[in-house]
Amino acid sequence: MSAEYQDVNKKFTLGDHITDEQKKFYEIFGFVHFKKVFDEATIMRIREEIAAAADRLVQGQVETIKGVPIKYGYNSQNKIVPQRTPFMNFLSPFVNDIVTSDRLKVLLDFIPNSRFAFEERDGVVINHYVNAKKSKFKRLGWHNDSLRDLFYFEKVRPMLNVGIGLFPSSKTLGGLRLIPGTHKQSVFKMMFGKLHILDGRPDPREIPVEVEIGDLTLHDGRIWHRAQAPTQKLSYERKSFYFPIICGPHRPKDENSAPPFYLRFFGGIDIKKATKEANEQSKT
Repeated sequence: MSAEYQDVNKKFTLGDHITDEQKKFYEIFGFVHFKKVFDEATIMRIREEIAAAADRLVQGQVETIKGVPIKYGYNSQNKIVPQRTPFMNFLSPFVNDIVTSDRLKVLLDFIPNSRFAFEERDGVVINHYVNAKKSKFKRLGWHNDSLRDLFYFEKVRPMLNVGIGLFPSSKTLGGLRLIPGTHKQSVFKMMFGKLHILDGRPDPREIPVEVEIGDLTLHDGRIWHRAQAPTQKLSYERKSFYFPIICGPHRPKDENSAPPFYLRFFGGIDIKKATKEANEQSKT
């Protein structure tokens, strides 16, 4: 790693404004890591809200939220669970209060004329990674978030994905990996530099983002990143929490919105069929 990358693991404190140092770090590396933005009690409450919402979705056999499909699968106890849930901010007033709080509005300083996309794209997304035999979502291969602009037939605009640490992430636990500086790549390399989603192989340039519970991270939409499968130290399960900061035309979604094309690559089980099979098995 070159000399300019010697401080790539630097972590910051989120204050009432974004500092020049934080902006410079973002410009060079394409991501920023803030330590202990939320206390453990807040994170535990968020986890509880997510679990309660998951139970409601499964029991109601809900297939989409604002036109975006819910990806269902199985956890390590072979229980049906949502493994990708969009618009969590509409499922929990508590979660909505957290992400819309004044404390986080300072993050908009990274991109001029930007906004939180809580009613657009997929809103607040919860990914539930389960590294077990029946799981449909063990990890997420290399991708960049800005590619979806092209699926919307729009030009690539500046955007950020903001993550809140519900579970730790590290080299030994699994979690976020990214390639610093790749947010500066061309649109051609962004599209064809890797096989999106399907390629999950380690890259010699990647770094693990060492996240602790309550940390907040953000990364540029153009940067290459992936999610490593959770290891035994996390009981083979891990949840991630993220939402976008975008600019450009305002395109809120509703229940009549068409499903995004790119989600066809995420797979998942048929919730109605799986529920029926589970009920039949419980009777035998």
